[in-house]
Amino acid sequence: MNQEPEQQEQDEAQLEPESALPAYPGLKRQQICMVEDAATLQYALTQLQSASILGFDTETKPVFQKGQKNDGPHLVQLATETQAFLFPLTTALQAEAVVVIRQLLEQPAIQKVGFGLVDDLRHLKSKFGIVTANVLDLARVMRESKQRDMGVKAAVAKYFGMQMSKSKKTSTSNWAQSPLSEKQIFYAANDAHVALLVYLHWRELKTKALAA
Repeated sequence: MNQEPEQQEQDEAQLEPESALPAYPGLKRQQICMVEDAATLQYALTQLQSASILGFDTETKPVFQKGQKNDGPHLVQLATETQAFLFPLTTALQAEAVVVIRQLLEQPAIQKVGFGLVDDLRHLKSKFGIVTANVLDLARVMRESKQRDMGVKAAVAKYFGMQMSKSKKTSTSNWAQSPLSEKQIFYAANDAHVALLVYLHWRELKTKALAA
C-alpha cells in the first residue's frame, strides 16, 4: 500500500508489545517469485489467472520534498494462498508486465483483496490506465467503527493472534531501485499474501456466524 490512514497507524501502535504476541512467520523465500523475465512472467500469469481471489498491493518510492511528483507505483504484488509474485515496474520488462497486470486486475472474475488500496488504485489508473475490477479494501470492510480503518498489523493480531513486523525504514525505502533488497522483497510479498489469508479467515468466520 502507498499510504495508510493516520488513525489506522495509531490503532496499530496501540497493539500489545511485540513480545506479547508470537511473530507472524510470513512467506519463505522460495514462495516468492520475482517477475524479471519472460519465463517468470508467463509462470506468474499461469498461476495467478487460475485463482479466484488474489492478495493485492503496490509499493511506491516515497516523495519527501514538497512539490515533488509521485511517479509510482514502482512495484505491484499479487498473491495466491501459497505464493507471492512481485512485478517491478522499473525494468526493461515493464511494458510486458503491465499487460499481464492489467489482464489480472481488470478481470472481474478474479477478486482482489488488500489493505488501504485507495492510493494504489488511483496511481495505477493515472499512470497506466488500469481500472481494477472486483476489488475489496479490507481496511474499510473490517473497520470496527466508521472513524477507524483496520490496518494489516491490527488484523493479523486480531484474527491470527500474531505480531506482524512492519519496518518503517523498509516501507519508506526506494522501491524504484533495482534490484530490490531481500528486506524489501519479504516486506512487499507478505503485505499482499497476508491480506489474502486474513480475508479468507474473516470470510470463514462470517459464514460460520451466519450459519449458527
